[in-house]
Amino acid sequence: MAESSRPQPYQPGAVSLFFVAKAGVFAAAFWIWLLVLVLRTDSATGLQVLAATGTITTTLVAVLLGARMALQHNAAIRHAEVKKLLVDISWNAFAAAGNAESTGKVVPFPTVPGDGEFAANRSGADRVSVLERSTGERNGGRDRRR
Repeated sequence: MAESSRPQPYQPGAVSLFFVAKAGVFAAAFWIWLLVLVLRTDSATGLQVLAATGTITTTLVAVLLGARMALQHNAAIRHAEVKKLLVDISWNAFAAAGNAESTGKVVPFPTVPGDGEFAANRSGADRVSVLERSTGERNGGRDRRR
């Protein structure tokens, strides 16, 4: 089957990947800096605390941005599938309306009967004209003139 000419759905791309990669590079740099500081000195210094803080922060940012990008990608795929399903449903409904008299596999959607069809389905005792009813019947059996 040939590829359709429809535009591709939005999927997070270069910009999101740029920020994830940038956060990953910064996290890797902080990890290397922290490792170098730990291996060079025996006691904890202010630079080690700064490097550890940067390491934790950039690693968390990289993980959160990566998770966000993955969720956006999955949501874009689901959204495209829902849109395609809605188009298929509407097309099938259109085809069912056109094929209602034919004996195909498409089942026509039920329609609401008109006012004339309701009267035909009722029994003869229920058929009372508005003009034939008395005033008491129209008001639910109550006489409001008192």
